[in-house]
Amino acid sequence: MKHFLIPALFFLICIGCEKPIDPLGPVPSARQLDWHEVEMYGLVCFNLVTFEDKEWGYGDADPAIFNPTEFSAEQIVHAARDGGLKGIILVCKHHEGFCLWPTKTTDYNITRSPWKNGQGDMVKEFQLACEKAGMKFGVYLSPWDRNSAVYGQPEYIPIYYEQLRELLSGYGELFEVWFDGANGGDGWYGGADTIRNIDRFSYYGWDSIYSIVRELQPNAVIFSDMGDVRWVGNEEGEAGETSWCMYTPKGRDDDNRPAPGFTKYWEATEGHEHGKYWMPSECDFSIRPGWYYHAKEDEAVKTSGDLFTHYLMTVGRNASFNLGLPPDTRGIMHETDVESLRGFKEILDEAFRTNLALRQKISADGSRSGYRANKLVDGNPETCWAAPENQTSAEIHIQLKEVQDINAILLQEHIASGQRIKSFRVEFRKADAYEVATEATTIGYKRILTFDPVQTDALKVIITDSRAAPVLSEIQLYRFPDL
Repeated sequence: MKHFLIPALFFLICIGCEKPIDPLGPVPSARQLDWHEVEMYGLVCFNLVTFEDKEWGYGDADPAIFNPTEFSAEQIVHAARDGGLKGIILVCKHHEGFCLWPTKTTDYNITRSPWKNGQGDMVKEFQLACEKAGMKFGVYLSPWDRNSAVYGQPEYIPIYYEQLRELLSGYGELFEVWFDGANGGDGWYGGADTIRNIDRFSYYGWDSIYSIVRELQPNAVIFSDMGDVRWVGNEEGEAGETSWCMYTPKGRDDDNRPAPGFTKYWEATEGHEHGKYWMPSECDFSIRPGWYYHAKEDEAVKTSGDLFTHYLMTVGRNASFNLGLPPDTRGIMHETDVESLRGFKEILDEAFRTNLALRQKISADGSRSGYRANKLVDGNPETCWAAPENQTSAEIHIQLKEVQDINAILLQEHIASGQRIKSFRVEFRKADAYEVATEATTIGYKRILTFDPVQTDALKVIITDSRAAPVLSEIQLYRFPDL
């Protein structure tokens, strides 16, 4: 079976540049480039288990318990937007099988709940709230269904495909479609309290599932162990210090066949320098200890400062930031969560208010024709500097107009040309000599490094190793607030 989604290779000319740069494959597809730019979004986990005070449902809960009397998709979406997030992925069906839309495929859905007298469609309300707020929208649909009487049998597969078609054709344009790796096990299964195992390699027919997504939502990325976007390998909100967008999924058994939920996920934290596919990592973690709301966790919500730290460990390490947002039993975000998100946005705004490198004097020890170093400080990430061909190291000098207090640097590679840089360091001038402020390995779409504050008017970015001639689009300098 062919599960992998292979990004198309293409050429991209930097704005204002001359000769196109030959990409070092693999490179991102157009949909992946769009996804990279989203950077931060939320995963809304709200279902029967919210009212059961559980994390995973067994598939036996009565839909009559689902009645969020103050539900407001707009309040939830606005809390995310006011926290700096740019999109929402809604868990439309988790493993217990309860569907948040009036699906025709099963009675275990929102029409059997007292919410809006069984006339509601929660997926539609989130879609419309996102559109109104200028937010992107995505869906999560669990392949595992602990309620379905025919799960584990061939009859379940067309049901699942139809659920997917309903979500992908009835709720506007989606930016991401999320597939969980959990597969089979114990459940209620239509009243049969038992265990049902499946062949994770063949049962779902992942080729067909991916084809449905491509047909109905061609601009959406697929999150999966073997999709457009990979799981980072943990739920701690932390990408690897080394973080490659390239990745080759590997199975856990002797024949090395991978399948969703059956990969060497620990290798996904760093990815593979010579990976076969452009498959960047997504860091999913929750604002609370659990993915669903529990009143006992009201005092354990991540603070605004915690979220900023996770931002640096996700977006700042060439990955995405996917924050679990669990509404409470009222059907809204709890006040503590809302306040934490609002404070996070305030920290982001202060941190990135002034780019101290913008339009400052800059030079490099070599530049390809038409790709000068001044493109790095013009404030336009679509322009870029490129080292001469066959040069795998470089020095870039930034001369500031005056001494500045600096404790952070942001760098971006021109990823349409491929991820190239393997190691670099940052030095600052002190008196008549340069000292190392920080050093790291990969850059990718975005790398943000913090260091002890330095007062200087000159810095160097020294690329010490690269897979091919380095191509950078941005260098920015900041004084982040003390937290």
